[in-house]
Amino acid sequence: MAVKILIVTGDAAESLEVLYPYQRLREEGYEVHIAAPAVKRLRFVVHDFEDGFDTYTEKPGYTWPADVAFADVDPEQYAAVVVPGGRAPEYLRNNEDVQRILGAFAASGKPIAQICHGPLITAATGSLDGRRVTAYPALQLDMKAAGADFEDAEAVVDDKLVSARVWPDHPAWMREFLKVLAAEAPVD
Repeated sequence: MAVKILIVTGDAAESLEVLYPYQRLREEGYEVHIAAPAVKRLRFVVHDFEDGFDTYTEKPGYTWPADVAFADVDPEQYAAVVVPGGRAPEYLRNNEDVQRILGAFAASGKPIAQICHGPLITAATGSLDGRRVTAYPALQLDMKAAGADFEDAEAVVDDKLVSARVWPDHPAWMREFLKVLAAEAPVD
């Protein structure tokens, strides 16, 4: 039986931050399910960095089907969770089922990978207090308000919590997360 990994996301998630871990984890042999507010075709966005802009720009991205609705997710069925960024975490953090899901992963000590704005969801569960994290740099104050110690690095590993700033950090982020998975939820 395949080891299952959950990706928690929604419309306006950053395309690369959903699809890179989705494909990378499948490549390693994990069964990956995408959870969203409803089972539907999600519309992702592309955040890019352009000269002359003070922050990232946003353009339409890929579409991709969700496999399961948040209300139907049983966290016990999954070995780990991935929380991509983009704008999706801004509204998903208010969803009671998302809080239930991430709270269960944090309480059970299962591996969590988060990137960019994804830590806003983990913060909403109260699970970052005293933890070392990184996130999109503009979220430094949000992470501190959640009780976390913010580090500006490609990947920050705090036990089984692995975080990254933005999609250019994918190689370091997934390399560290795969190390955690190899120890906690290896593929047979």
